[in-house]
Amino acid sequence: MLHPLLRIDDRISVIPVIHGSGDFSVEVRRIMLAHQFDCVAVPLPPSFQAHVEAAIEQLPVPMLVVQREPSLRKFDTQWSPASDAWDDDQNDLGAEFDPDDDYDESLHDELDSEFDSELYDESGEQGDDGDLDGTISYVPIDPCQPVIAAIRAAMGEHIPRAFIDLETAHFCHYADVLPDPYALKKVKLERFSGALLPALMPLPEGQPQHRAVQMAWRLRHLALRYRSILFVCSVRDWPWIRQAYVDRVEPPVEDDEVEATEIYQADPTKLLFMLGELPFITGLYEQAREMLDDDNNLSIDGVKELLLAARQSYFHDFRKRARKITPQTLATCVKYIRNLSLIENRLTPDFYSIVIAAKQTAGDGFALHVAERARDYPYQRETTYPHVEMALQRARLPNGDIVHTINRLPGHPMVWRRCELLPRPDQKQQQDWNMRWNPLRQCSWPPEDELIEGFRARVVERAQMLMGADLARTEKFTTSIKDGIDIRDTLRNWHTGEIYVKVLPPNRGHLDAAVMIFDSPADPRDYPWRTTWFAEHANESTLAFFATHFRQQMVGPGIGLATYGGALFLFPPVHIPDIWQDSRLDFTETLEERLLAAACLHSQSPQIALMSPLPPGPGWRRLARRFKKSWVHVPISSFGDSTVQQLRMVHVLNGHHVRSYAAHFIRRA
Repeated sequence: MLHPLLRIDDRISVIPVIHGSGDFSVEVRRIMLAHQFDCVAVPLPPSFQAHVEAAIEQLPVPMLVVQREPSLRKFDTQWSPASDAWDDDQNDLGAEFDPDDDYDESLHDELDSEFDSELYDESGEQGDDGDLDGTISYVPIDPCQPVIAAIRAAMGEHIPRAFIDLETAHFCHYADVLPDPYALKKVKLERFSGALLPALMPLPEGQPQHRAVQMAWRLRHLALRYRSILFVCSVRDWPWIRQAYVDRVEPPVEDDEVEATEIYQADPTKLLFMLGELPFITGLYEQAREMLDDDNNLSIDGVKELLLAARQSYFHDFRKRARKITPQTLATCVKYIRNLSLIENRLTPDFYSIVIAAKQTAGDGFALHVAERARDYPYQRETTYPHVEMALQRARLPNGDIVHTINRLPGHPMVWRRCELLPRPDQKQQQDWNMRWNPLRQCSWPPEDELIEGFRARVVERAQMLMGADLARTEKFTTSIKDGIDIRDTLRNWHTGEIYVKVLPPNRGHLDAAVMIFDSPADPRDYPWRTTWFAEHANESTLAFFATHFRQQMVGPGIGLATYGGALFLFPPVHIPDIWQDSRLDFTETLEERLLAAACLHSQSPQIALMSPLPPGPGWRRLARRFKKSWVHVPISSFGDSTVQQLRMVHVLNGHHVRSYAAHFIRRA
């Protein structure tokens, strides 16, 4: 038997739930499997029963059962000369407004009151918007809705169902911010519900109280027919339904005349506005139900599964220019999500917190894939029912009408929050931008020029430090510690009691060339674009590189994206022949060798900075000796992976005029 707190009398047990919660759906199913009931009562009107049960049979495909509300607009059917004259004036489009005419303030007040009556009903809730085509109330057939889960389980066990709510032509919606349902993992249902009692406010006057009384009255009638009744209702309504049942309050109003209900299939691209949990996590609940797996902790484990799925699609999209999202990166992201959830007084994260954490830890590209994967719902198939597109408190019906929507099983309030992520253009847009490309105009994007030049300076500086390190020496400490204590030699001579210090000579030589090899060995089929760019001003280098073709990935009108495979920088800038057309370099066989040979040919310094994943092999060293040069190797691992991946991306603009709007389309990995 359930705890006495969850029992109204000997025949009626109550499960107070938070709508739209997967955790409560699991709890409802657990209780129904552990106890015997001969009737399940739910807080929905009888007019919804036939279509709700028919729609549940379509699960796991998300459906909606919709009921239109009568329009609140008032139409005057009585004719009068004054009203006829007023209509004539309004229909005369050629009439002009005369500011000297007398202004009738009573008419202004009458119009104001009529306008207010269109927007608000008697309880003060917002009604129809002027630009919408009416209002509908709907029941979301969501696998993670506790009420739907109860009906679904009862239908599977052939237990009678009773829809006991009041029939209302205009449904009055009210919602509260309630605790996180994840607390059920550590707290029993009766303790969770009992802890909420002191914080629950009385129901608003009017329809909410009438509904509670009506449900209590119908529960008394059910108790005459069934010996064990399970009532699943909102935790917000539970105390007041119980009080009305104990006090035997008679219903003050009768059922309204309502429109017939309709069944629609939810548009698969807009499930985020309908489902209580994220569509991806809802799919995991359905998968666990199908495979008979454990789903007790999916509200948290589902977030981890989401990050793993997003990482896989992110790698497939960005390929070689993707950041390395390691287990440590994902652990940092999960910790970030936890901290954001705690800041907002939640135990489980919302959609916004997940995307923000992904953006801050792994970049905009990964965050975009997280947002896209969160909307994926695997159980989609076509039904005979028409589609409806959901939005926040709005919906587009199959006939094109845009209506205001009211959820009869409202969960946590849903609000818009701002997160700036540039969307990925579709294939049709990319083809259109590609066709409009002018092959005679081409330039770089200045912010990327500054970044890559700054990185070149860091590579050269690191190479100069390595050159000086080869000439470092140690000596005994006398009067100065010079460039620092040499710990190794000091410990080696510990028995003598002497301290040794390092002496680093000043940097020798000047590096005017730097080569960066990002991908080696480089497949020429992956890097068909090979060119030489000259500096626009004295602070830029002469740049020769091989990269992916920018027209294969258009990100905006006149904006293409390429990925460096390797690059040669000559600074100060000098005018050189295009290294990819220079016959003096035809002896090379690979893209990397041609780039290295060009550096040796055009550099005036005996040393050349080389950044690559591995140290130069015998072939590259022989190539340098041919030109009487030597390499100063800087490991690419000495720089952050995310930094390197960002610098590999180069955006090509179709003319200088594109720079004025390029920032609106360029997104980072």
